[in-house]
Amino acid sequence: MENVWDYLRQNKLCALVEDSYDQIVVACKTAWNWLIKDPDRITSIETRQWACVSLWAGGYYM
Repeated sequence: MENVWDYLRQNKLCALVEDSYDQIVVACKTAWNWLIKDPDRITSIETRQWACVSLWAGGYYM
């Protein structure tokens, strides 16, 4: 989820300046709705090699 939020901040929300909390909420909803219409984009964000951690019996490795 952190990768998805980071993607939205960098690609949809970074250039916005809002005057109120309500406008911020609307901007976040708009960005989220844009993203969920493209499941392939979500998959690509979450399967980036640097973003994946694997589990093995002795602990974690990347």
